[in-house]
Amino acid sequence: MPAQFCFRALGAVVTSLLMAQLAGCGGGAAADAPVAADPAVPTEVPMAPRPPQVPPAPAVPPAPVVPPINPPVPSAPAPAPAPAPAVLALDLSGAANYTAIRLPAYYDARVMDKDNTPQSQRASDAAATLGRVLFYDRQLSVNNTIACASCHRQDQAFGDARRFSVGFAGGATTAHSMRLGNLRWYAPGNMFWDKRAASLEAQATQPIIHPVEMGFTAAAGGIPALLSRLNAVSYYPALVSAAFGDPTLTEARLATALAQFQRAMVSTSSKWDSGYALNYNPALPDAGLGAPIASFTPQEERGRVLFMGNPGQGGLACVACHAPPTFALTANARGNGLDAGASTVFKSPSLKSVSRSGAFMHDGRFSSLQQVVEHYNSGVQDGPALDNRLKAGNVPRRLNLSAADKAALVAFLTTLDDTSLATDPKFSNPFRP
Repeated sequence: MPAQFCFRALGAVVTSLLMAQLAGCGGGAAADAPVAADPAVPTEVPMAPRPPQVPPAPAVPPAPVVPPINPPVPSAPAPAPAPAPAVLALDLSGAANYTAIRLPAYYDARVMDKDNTPQSQRASDAAATLGRVLFYDRQLSVNNTIACASCHRQDQAFGDARRFSVGFAGGATTAHSMRLGNLRWYAPGNMFWDKRAASLEAQATQPIIHPVEMGFTAAAGGIPALLSRLNAVSYYPALVSAAFGDPTLTEARLATALAQFQRAMVSTSSKWDSGYALNYNPALPDAGLGAPIASFTPQEERGRVLFMGNPGQGGLACVACHAPPTFALTANARGNGLDAGASTVFKSPSLKSVSRSGAFMHDGRFSSLQQVVEHYNSGVQDGPALDNRLKAGNVPRRLNLSAADKAALVAFLTTLDDTSLATDPKFSNPFRP
């Protein structure tokens, strides 16, 4: 049977199940006051209605962990629980496409080889849809106040305009929230600024159990308490069944669903993308990256030459660490000399939509792209972690850029902004206002 008919059949089954489940709306008004908003930050998008605050569920034995794969959906779905509030604005009969993403021709084998999706994982639209709901659901925090999307906002390149994000109890995090676009193309697959998580799946639950971020610490029952809560929520059985074949949400399934939703955040619709698409030539050693982009302004083109070109050709070789077309960090990149004597090698997110950020670097110390450019121009500090490409001999490199060239670099970086990813409905909040 053709794939489209299979998917329609699946959509019909799931839609029927959801109609039985999500029949009415009950969830009353939130009892707890929201965290005070930073006046400098746009008002957050509405997410899941906040249920009344209750003490965390007592610890229960962990649910069985299954491998992060998606078994076939059974032809006969599990019986639906009692009717539940219609809080989700989802139509699974026409479910969003997260897996068969149409990539440009220049996302060739050289790019696809960097995909960090586990080989054992079979992606599905149903699993990514479950991940979308989890990503926006405040019930993943211990007091129902914070969702993943609270710190990773779609209109801010799935990052945070604030230097530090606000956790479930009002406390501030100690690292800036990373942008998520194109994270699947960081070949090593490590996550967090300090690379402490081996994969996106391993990263998924760490903010949930963090004592500042979402609060499901061991004292609050940990992941078992969260799973006990979510498995009792009316809208999850149908979503989990569609993704994994039965209605039980486990830690492995939660991590897989969140990871599949985030890996679908591929950025290919910037001004740079549309210009480079006309220059792409796989027969050339650089695949056409060195060619001028006709749609660029003179300032943007000057910035492109500086970013893409090698030092012997009048460029700065920024591409050695931030590789187009994904602009994800290369596997061999080391430290960027933020502090003298630094020994930790931090990673960076893709530079796509970097101009939408409100803070930069792992600790958010810079508040503008101009400050970022000036750091590389005159502020790189020596230390054990410093990348050799930021050295001139045995000392940190000084670029001595003119004001015009620094402005040109900023102008080029703004051409990486992807407005489509920032507004695509399939990555938006699925909960009704």
